[in-house]
Amino acid sequence: MADAPRRKRTPRFLEIAAEAGVSPSTVDRVLNERGSVSDKARAKVIAAASKLGVPRILPSRTHKLIHFDLLLPDDRTPFFQRLRKSFEESARFLDKRFVIHRRIVREDREDLLTRAMLEPGYPRQGLVVAAPDTLPIRQALREVIGRGEAVVAVVNVVGADGLAYVGIDNYRAGRTAGLILGRFARKPGRVMFLSNRDIWKAHFDRTAGCRDVLTASFQHLTCDRTSQETHDDDTRCYEAVTSALRTTGLAGLYNSGAGSAGIVKALNEYDPGHEVVWITHELSDDHRQYLKSGTLTMVIDQDPDMQAISALRYLVRSADTEDERPAPGEQGCEFRVYFSENFAEGAYIK
Repeated sequence: MADAPRRKRTPRFLEIAAEAGVSPSTVDRVLNERGSVSDKARAKVIAAASKLGVPRILPSRTHKLIHFDLLLPDDRTPFFQRLRKSFEESARFLDKRFVIHRRIVREDREDLLTRAMLEPGYPRQGLVVAAPDTLPIRQALREVIGRGEAVVAVVNVVGADGLAYVGIDNYRAGRTAGLILGRFARKPGRVMFLSNRDIWKAHFDRTAGCRDVLTASFQHLTCDRTSQETHDDDTRCYEAVTSALRTTGLAGLYNSGAGSAGIVKALNEYDPGHEVVWITHELSDDHRQYLKSGTLTMVIDQDPDMQAISALRYLVRSADTEDERPAPGEQGCEFRVYFSENFAEGAYIK
């Protein structure tokens, strides 16, 4: 009995890649629609697959729309308002084939945030997210990255391999706060720390950096061992600072978050001579006024405009590359420090 004719072997990704002159990962991204590549590379892969007789329906040679998600919390602080505005302005300069879906998610609903990460409802090639560093969020981001999407975290580092981070080095920012606070302190005494919530690693790192510098170099100051979580609430900040001013010799205050209206109210009532050194973050309109009045000593600003531009640039480069996307990791933005004498006039949110 004659042997049946052997079935022709389907060309493998390595063969298609060699024919097209691209990497096997690019072949995978094109044929399985896992992410976008440039028009040139896409055409090469489809032409090579067609020439080699790949027995499947091949993607269109025409480049489809490229969808990115922007997931930000419903945080009403001036910083997040400015960050949302910065993304809106930056997105106007993108090519029309890039579609940005902006989604504002309730900060207290982690389930809604992870669902938005995992279930976009359309073919998505990239994601920008500002989120706390919790186990469910890490797991969701790992799954998204595993599907081949480019993911960028802004503001806060999240522990997921393959994720890019665009933002300042918050530990270094905290160390800078500690150095200035220690040098400017007018008297020995207590240094207290206020933060939003420590599940936001940015706040934890800022406080840690400040405490490390003060402990190592300024022995006349006694640091609180932990920070007080205020959830950026003015009333909580007021009550915490009022209690410290009434009961302890407060020499310094570092607030890594918001709630400044409560802090300035307490300081005006109990520290009219501005003996307490107060350092906080973001050059918002109210902070400009507090710097002018002498109540606030220094502001560290994390440049939301540059974070938005850098995050979108990373996604576009990831989508347009003909081979591998840019390596993840820190894409670094520099922070700026402002005193009463070196900030420009102008609205924080234009």
